[in-house]
Amino acid sequence: MSTLEAEYQLAYFEEEGFTRKECPGCGSFFWTRDEGRETCGEPPCDEYAFIGERSLDEAHSLEEMREAFLAFFEEHDHERVDPYPVAANRWRDDVLLTQASIYDFQPLVTAGKSPPPANPLAISQPCIRMQDIDNVGKTGRHTMAFEMMSHTAFNAREDLDDPGQYAYEGEVYWKDQTVRYCDSFFEAMGANVEEITYIEDPWVGGGNAGPAIEVIYRGVELATLVFMSMEQDPEGDYELKDGNRYSKMDTYIVDTGYGLERWTWVSQGTPTVYEAIYPEMIDFLKENAGIDHTDDEEELVTRAATLSGHMDIDEAEDAEAARGEIADQLGVEVDELRELLEPLEAIYAVADHCRTLAYMLGDEIVPSNVSTGYLARMVLRRTKRLCDTVDIDAPLDELVDMQADRLGYENRDTIRDIVRTELEKYRETLERGGRRVRQLAEEYADRDEPIPTDELLELYDSHGIQPDMVAEIAREKGAEVAVPDDFYSRVAARHGDPEADETATETVDERIADLPETELGYYDDQERMEFEAMVLDVLEREDGYDVVLDRTLFYPEGGGQPADTGTLNTDDVTADVEDVRREGDVVVHHTDEDPGTGEFVRGTIDAGRRRQLMRNHTATHIVGHAAREVLGDHIRQAGAQKGLDRSRLDIHHYDRISREEVKAIERRANELVTDNVQVTAEWPDRNDAEKRYGFDLYQGGIPPGEHIRLIHVSDDVQACGGTHVSRTGDIGTIKVRSTERVQDGVERLTFAAGEAAIAATQDTEDALYGAAETFDVSPAEVPGTAERFFGEWKARGKRIETLEAELAEARAAGGIDGEEVDVGDATAVIQRLDAAVDELRATANALAEEGQVAVVGSGADGAQFVVAVPDGVGIDAGEVVGELAARVGGGGGGPADFAQGGGPNTDDLDAALDDAPDVLRRVLNA
Repeated sequence: MSTLEAEYQLAYFEEEGFTRKECPGCGSFFWTRDEGRETCGEPPCDEYAFIGERSLDEAHSLEEMREAFLAFFEEHDHERVDPYPVAANRWRDDVLLTQASIYDFQPLVTAGKSPPPANPLAISQPCIRMQDIDNVGKTGRHTMAFEMMSHTAFNAREDLDDPGQYAYEGEVYWKDQTVRYCDSFFEAMGANVEEITYIEDPWVGGGNAGPAIEVIYRGVELATLVFMSMEQDPEGDYELKDGNRYSKMDTYIVDTGYGLERWTWVSQGTPTVYEAIYPEMIDFLKENAGIDHTDDEEELVTRAATLSGHMDIDEAEDAEAARGEIADQLGVEVDELRELLEPLEAIYAVADHCRTLAYMLGDEIVPSNVSTGYLARMVLRRTKRLCDTVDIDAPLDELVDMQADRLGYENRDTIRDIVRTELEKYRETLERGGRRVRQLAEEYADRDEPIPTDELLELYDSHGIQPDMVAEIAREKGAEVAVPDDFYSRVAARHGDPEADETATETVDERIADLPETELGYYDDQERMEFEAMVLDVLEREDGYDVVLDRTLFYPEGGGQPADTGTLNTDDVTADVEDVRREGDVVVHHTDEDPGTGEFVRGTIDAGRRRQLMRNHTATHIVGHAAREVLGDHIRQAGAQKGLDRSRLDIHHYDRISREEVKAIERRANELVTDNVQVTAEWPDRNDAEKRYGFDLYQGGIPPGEHIRLIHVSDDVQACGGTHVSRTGDIGTIKVRSTERVQDGVERLTFAAGEAAIAATQDTEDALYGAAETFDVSPAEVPGTAERFFGEWKARGKRIETLEAELAEARAAGGIDGEEVDVGDATAVIQRLDAAVDELRATANALAEEGQVAVVGSGADGAQFVVAVPDGVGIDAGEVVGELAARVGGGGGGPADFAQGGGPNTDDLDAALDDAPDVLRRVLNA
């Protein structure tokens, strides 16, 4: 019996005549109005009872069902709140994607540190759960992208000594009213409330817990009611299913989830959820793939869908066994059922994945190799592979656009452009990765071992190779592959939510932690460079002293902006401030001298350094804003570092930045400088700021606190704790010095501001004038001259290669000054040729084309070897080179037909070549 049994003894259940029962199938406790009911109502204890009929008053589309829910709760005194992006890492740093509506309010609101946007509230929040990716299409009910409709209330105990310690006070409503609202909504939608079962299922997660109820109607879970009210406590009164103990919290939260897609499905009674939520797209994909079922086949699909709730790969280790069970119950062969369902399952998954991509790309996630970008890329590539599997020839960008259009995204051109660009990258990746797969398949085929799952995961992670493609190539090479049913879930887990790194957590010195909060003066007047303060404490360190003042104008390093430097002066001491950092609420100044605890000091900031950093920090905002205007609204900061001579801004972007785009960014940035607009700061309430400007505020990170500092530069608004110029004209000018790709999906803009921008321009001009002098032409003629010289150089290089090849062929045809030896049935030529390695390669290739094994050595640059083996000769060139190179103190290798290597010991070259015949024979006989 659950230790939370008393938590489920609701007055509402008693008033409505509910009975508590234990399900004989799964052992769960549940509440029902039907005294004759024995089972809990959820598969596998019960089958779906809504397919083929409408179980609500009306059939609803997604849009109609969403509006019905939100309107119902608006009528019941809830405020409708707009949904948040699916990229949860925009407002929190502990997760990547939004997986539930409560994510919108974690961690600050749920902890009582910030008020909710409304209380109570109603929302329909788009979510993405990557862990369901392998279930999509197969179970008939799983979707990776979904909307969680929720009515939520934030409560605090009314008997607190200090109720003002939390951002909300008192109780809005709790368990009885939550269940009453749930029942009322079911009834309002035309459900038969006598059929509803409420299953007890205590919730635990993230150190919190509480009673929770699963709401089941006609075989499907339509809502979950979570009552978050406990926190982990070794001395707690409640021991829950995770084995930990919990105690009651001061705050308690109603966290509900009503699945929009499942409600829509139940309202229509379609065979699967996919026909209900993607009807037009499913019809389009079936027609495009040439799927046309007979009436008997359609009936079989419907009957299979009724039983498909049993098929949950998260719980069933073998999907085929689950399918076999369904086939037995339907009285058909499993192969017949598989042949009928698998193309449909692929189409369902394509429709779902396209919706997932529309959410991701519509919310401006840029595909890449890390974070949310990796997950977007994984979904896109899997979708492409699924399309190919069932011969869908419609362009993928059009399919994603169909979903983006339905979801109302305005950046559809950018979405399509991203999809097309990613598909081209995928094609190039497959060409490169295919060679690695063939090599791996040969290795495991030779060992008579199946390719392990870890290798499959690494192939996907490193090369983007889908597991079914690996299996196809492996079969050609005689190797076996067993692809786990949850393969993509495992991939997603590799790139899931970031985990806290305890070793990286900043620790605050206990002595510093006991000091009062430092009064920060650098926000009040950023142009002020001198101040007076009292020394609260001095801590001696190996390389100097850590000085804590009661107030400071020194800016501590943070947000990519370096710390201020300067001096602290007393009548007797001048201490150079070499670094400034923040530990908790205390600012620590690292100095070379001890100014003395209790002394009054005069602080002086290095004004030139501070002003240059201010120029560069404001310029960073301007360059980011200009890049967004030029490249698109998907541009977001991936990192930044402000310096004196140059600064850098890393941005998420799906393509390389062209020279024309760089010029446009630079032009727009300098327009903002020339406009000389005022740079202003404000400290609004966090909720108000997010409601007005969205989560683009957090370009440089997510600041703590109920109020956040916003910096306004023209139309650009960002949460920022750095120092800035008063007007954009104070920057002087901005020069973009270079761009580079720091990783796939992240571009770096390096730029300079103010005097550094002028110096950067002069450096470029100096290089141009130097090149002009070298070429003896005018600066304007340098590009054409360089292009002509480069073309002539390439042509000369190609001519040299041709002559070397002709020389090698002539040597091979006319008899080579080398030793010919018999190696089995083949002839090998062993020769020393002191020439460049290109000539060695050409000579070895020419000999191999004549059917001879070639071992060519050179002492021109250390000891070098090239070995070439013609087709049909059982000698591994890589092994031969490896042995010879080892004899000259080096190494080497390569494929079986051609390899090269060498080492530093030229004196040992001739001896190694003398041993070459024995090495060849030993490798042949190995």
